[in-house]
Amino acid sequence: MITFTNKELFRLFLPLTIEQLLEYTVGLANSIMVAHVGEAAVSAVSLVEFIMALLISIFAALATGGAVIAGQYLGKADVKRARDSADQLIWFAGAVSIAIMLLVYGAKSFILHTMFGEISEDVRTHADAYLMIVALAIPSLAVYNAGAAIFRTMGNARLPMYIALMMGVTNIAGNALAVYGLGYGTIGIAASTLVSRTFGAVFIVLYALNPGLQLHIRKRLSPQLALGTVKRIMSIGVPFGFENGVFYFGRLVVLSLVATFGTAAIAANAVAGTLAMFSVLPGMAIGLGMTVVIAKCVGAGDYRQARYYNKKILAIVYVSHVAMNVLVVAALPLVLRIYDLSEAATALTYKITLWHAVGAITIWPLAYTLPVTFRAAGDARYPMAVSIAAMFICRVAMSYVLGSCFGMGMFGTWLAMFLDWIIKSILYLHRYFNNKWTLHHAT
Repeated sequence: MITFTNKELFRLFLPLTIEQLLEYTVGLANSIMVAHVGEAAVSAVSLVEFIMALLISIFAALATGGAVIAGQYLGKADVKRARDSADQLIWFAGAVSIAIMLLVYGAKSFILHTMFGEISEDVRTHADAYLMIVALAIPSLAVYNAGAAIFRTMGNARLPMYIALMMGVTNIAGNALAVYGLGYGTIGIAASTLVSRTFGAVFIVLYALNPGLQLHIRKRLSPQLALGTVKRIMSIGVPFGFENGVFYFGRLVVLSLVATFGTAAIAANAVAGTLAMFSVLPGMAIGLGMTVVIAKCVGAGDYRQARYYNKKILAIVYVSHVAMNVLVVAALPLVLRIYDLSEAATALTYKITLWHAVGAITIWPLAYTLPVTFRAAGDARYPMAVSIAAMFICRVAMSYVLGSCFGMGMFGTWLAMFLDWIIKSILYLHRYFNNKWTLHHAT
């Protein structure tokens, strides 16, 4: 029987939460530094980083696939196959990321002139310079995510946390030197980002080469892809990655609608969106660790334990969300003073944040924690189908209905998002209790 003590769960979830917190905090610090270069640079960096965030979500999905396969093999006490899965994950992630990097460079003109839409020539120039440099870090992003997933599968979430801290410090220090010291502007910021992400990948690979680890990478110069193992990884990673890609597309569509509601709505949506990230951060972080826990239980064929830990971890997410959202709401007046928004934008931000806090505490855990259990059990297609359908029907279509047709403006787009959560929660609960998720096996 697979068991995890409270201490083991704590050691898994806390570093993950700190790692995610570091990621968002560094992103916030970077945006402040970029603002020193000028508005065009801010717009350019935000546009390119939106593409990078999409790629990161895809690589994280691929890493999740590897973690599920390796975790299930560990649950079966088949260390050799678990080790082979970890090794294949690194090679496959590296190969896919290089192909994506070349695709990004090949599609640069399309990205700058079509995907980014009608932007000023100044913004396009900054975006071009930034993209040319940070695209070199695409393989590093993929390898880091794969390596981090391997260590989490072994129950070591502290190492990725330390490396994330190192990356954050390197990025902030590099940006400060480039912007305030050398005056390199966008190019300096891009170089700093490239260096920090490359360091992260190099360090995690060096640690993963240790043959004394339960899961490690073999030292060899030529890739040897095992199609059977790669196929198993893709059975989880591809549906999850496609789901993430559609999510970003839907988000882009809704943002284009929000832009029609005026400056106050755009500003309020941006600030509330930043706060919303922090309010659900514990759940997202714990979900990464939950994948490991459930995958090992399923690998051992112990669905009773899988259900037990599903309920236990779901309760942990609820408690952590209560604590985090109390902090977010308490800090809201100070945050709004710092941003110095207009009266209309301030009122709208306050309203949205309070509504989101209620939803994050009551609905979000069911909508985003239950599908983690399904994927860890090998049932990745169902949450993908539900997520995509809910995205287009609720989050996109209902945003136009509530926001434009019913005259609710930007607030209507957030209500559409809450409706998305509710529908997904209902469908996921039905899936969980009818036990169909237990009929899928990834290994």
